[in-house]
Amino acid sequence: MQKEVNINDLWERITVDSDSKSFEVLFHELNPRLIKFCTLYVHYQQVAEEIVSDVFVKCWMDRAQMKEVLKPETYLFIAVKNHALNYNKRFSSMQIVNIDDHSGGAQLINSSSPEMELEKKELFFQMDQAIASLPKQCGIIFRLVKENGMKYKEVGEILGISHRTVHTQMLRAMKKMTKAMDPYLTKTGNTAPDNIITTLLILIIFMSN
Repeated sequence: MQKEVNINDLWERITVDSDSKSFEVLFHELNPRLIKFCTLYVHYQQVAEEIVSDVFVKCWMDRAQMKEVLKPETYLFIAVKNHALNYNKRFSSMQIVNIDDHSGGAQLINSSSPEMELEKKELFFQMDQAIASLPKQCGIIFRLVKENGMKYKEVGEILGISHRTVHTQMLRAMKKMTKAMDPYLTKTGNTAPDNIITTLLILIIFMSN
């Protein structure tokens, strides 16, 4: 909640006072997340970076006309999504790519030994493969909730769907993820209810209802 208030405050200083320093802070705050989001729609990291950069430039150029935007973070995610979709229309190149930064989930794992570090990397590789196998919209919803910590309502606003649809898609994602991860759990012997996968899935389910 505090994060949203800070972003709104930055946005007000940008659109009302043309504060370039606030714009720089906003850019550094949201740029990495917007790039990750954009890579769910386009093939290449460089393309995603260019799209996000274009969105920020346009926001700065049109800042005086954006004073009425009440949810700047949501607005920027929607703008990036629309630019990415336009890119795909021109180049017909759509693919969900793996995200290498798993710092959020990694906090749940003790990587004090090389064996644990290897197991952690294998775990997240398997999870990325499972996420990539989800239907496109389902995978995007899953990543917005899991990696960006967004509420279902926020995801719905960004994607133009209802809160109920987001909830339904998350339930489907969880079922598919559990099924996809089951062979890995069986192979490694992580079948106990308190294993790391179960913990992650429970956290993901309840973090945005």
